[in-house]
Amino acid sequence: MRENELGTQLSEHLVQKSRELPEKPSPVTLTGQFVRLEPLSLERDLDQLYKFSNGEPIQLNDRMIEAYDSAVMIWNYMSAGPFETKIALAAFLQRQIDASNTLCFCVYDLQSGSPIGVCNYLNNFPAHLKIELGNIWYSPIAQRTKANLETTYLLLEHAFSLGYRRVEWKCDSLNERSHKSALRMGFQFEGKQEQHFIIKGRNRDTDWFRILDCEWPQIRQSLEAKLKA
Repeated sequence: MRENELGTQLSEHLVQKSRELPEKPSPVTLTGQFVRLEPLSLERDLDQLYKFSNGEPIQLNDRMIEAYDSAVMIWNYMSAGPFETKIALAAFLQRQIDASNTLCFCVYDLQSGSPIGVCNYLNNFPAHLKIELGNIWYSPIAQRTKANLETTYLLLEHAFSLGYRRVEWKCDSLNERSHKSALRMGFQFEGKQEQHFIIKGRNRDTDWFRILDCEWPQIRQSLEAKLKA
């Protein structure tokens, strides 16, 4: 890349990438040590995702979660939920599956083979080589494990390998867990967008984070070390 009076001129390779990548990310399966990500199938995944997110006690491998408040543990900062029925959860997930610039994944626990959460590539703008990780949620049985860490690592690795220059992460400014998680995984805080959305009848300010392709090699090493720890 070289500088001129209009800014940085991109390489022809990057310009070509920006023309070739599809608006809807291509389906892919991503596998790590602890989780596997597959494009979400409601027929295959809905029953278990609902069972693991509706507040009922959960047992998975050697972990046990007593009955819990699903709003507090999962849904308070999501655009919808909690869901009283599987049909309502299915409608929420189907909109993500159908979105024109989104790829919705089911996150599987590798040890048990059970679905434990959902994540998305979304707001994909291949013309600008940027994409977002979002609509991410996990059953309480997977929280405080390495599931989110490895899921994020796999999504970042794949995105940058495709040629994206920027990966974004956004969260409700009140969502301290998501804010801390983004920083722990190497995202840089860029600022707050005030009055960004109205969610469930209340104002939402949004915190913006990002990782750039030039930052990724060092962040990759950090994440790999965390996964080994």
